[in-house]
Amino acid sequence: MQRVALVTGASSGIGYAIVKRLLELDLKVLGISRSVTNELFNHKNFEAIPCNLTDAKEIELLAKKLKDKNISILINSAGFGKFEPHEELNHKTILDMVCLNLTAPMLLTNMLLRELKKNDGYLININSIEAIRASKFAGVYSATKAGLKAFTDALFEETRKSNLSVTNINPDMTESNFYDELRFETSKKEDEKLLATDIADATQHILSMRKGAVISEYTIRSLKFGISKKKN
Repeated sequence: MQRVALVTGASSGIGYAIVKRLLELDLKVLGISRSVTNELFNHKNFEAIPCNLTDAKEIELLAKKLKDKNISILINSAGFGKFEPHEELNHKTILDMVCLNLTAPMLLTNMLLRELKKNDGYLININSIEAIRASKFAGVYSATKAGLKAFTDALFEETRKSNLSVTNINPDMTESNFYDELRFETSKKEDEKLLATDIADATQHILSMRKGAVISEYTIRSLKFGISKKKN
């Protein structure tokens, strides 16, 4: 039977690269984001499910759309960051960051966990290097990612009597539209940044392992450190 994967953040960046890879592996993929459309991939195995994951009410309504989809792979990839002195962040930015980066993965996992366990499935949370370190001007973002790591680690222990594989992926700075609204971006040098396809490679590796072994923590970093400040 063809496996069904649900991927958030499917319309761009890491989520887009993962969806593309899963379709190449002949999985059926349900892609979630605010702007996702079927035409984005134009593939018989792709189904777009538009949803604003910063809105808890929309996530609750999403449960009806996911009923009877028989999902065996959940990949929480959607996320955003705002990097400013904490007092400069407005309330909506803080709430949206917490909801998209942490609350949404918790709610989606809550909806689908029984199904994932029944299907001997996979839960993969696309986290961030900020989950395992503290950086200035990243208080809220780092907190949401550290929280997601703690949640993932706890679920790994909680579900070990089942055949569910639970993995936390921590990518370093990855070239994507994540930086479109920020004052900095990834380096232009190939060995100073990650590509979204690197994270897709990691996802494929996780899914290809025998069920008796689990990579519970997967940290990916560029060979060298690099960052570019945008010109005003």
